[in-house]
Amino acid sequence: MFTETDLEVMQSIISRYPRSRSAIMPLLHYVQSKAGYVTNEGIELISELLTIETAEVSAVATFYTQYKRKPVGEYHVGVCTNTLCAVMGGDAILEVLKSHLGIENDGVTSDGKVSLEHIECNAACDYAPVVMANWEFYDNQTVQSAKDLVDGMRKGKPTPPTRGPDSLPTWKENSAVLAGLNDGRANEGIQAGEPTLLGLVIAQSKKGGKKK
Repeated sequence: MFTETDLEVMQSIISRYPRSRSAIMPLLHYVQSKAGYVTNEGIELISELLTIETAEVSAVATFYTQYKRKPVGEYHVGVCTNTLCAVMGGDAILEVLKSHLGIENDGVTSDGKVSLEHIECNAACDYAPVVMANWEFYDNQTVQSAKDLVDGMRKGKPTPPTRGPDSLPTWKENSAVLAGLNDGRANEGIQAGEPTLLGLVIAQSKKGGKKK
């Protein structure tokens, strides 16, 4: 499955690190960018390139939830149900999406377009409830907006993220970004919204108001 070009890319990733084994995580993301998930072949290749045991690579791949050991959808949707998101509607969103898509947690729709995951925290509490798709943010969601979101994905016309790139990358495309490959989209869209920056604005206003 892996081509000579893939091997060259993987070697370039390894070369970034003083200790080659430090490249395990980006290499796993690169494998996902090619296969859509972490395959046994990918684990064996990484262990060979880094001259470590396959068990060491597998240990990392099974510890972090961003690495998937089976295929996910072209658009992988994560619904936060941690305390604040749950109170604000995250629990309801997750339950409705399971019913709407006809899948359970970690399931994939029959067309392979959408998979669903219960996320413990999306680290965006100031925008609760939050849904992520391929690790891009969809803030202040409702049951209806979440249903519209997955419907657009299944039609091949996903809604642009609330913050981040101007359009939603696929699971494989964002896996390549997480591997450290530049997609040239870092400056697209809103990076930090008003709620996130409010504390900074208040601090700067108080600093500016002090007498010298």
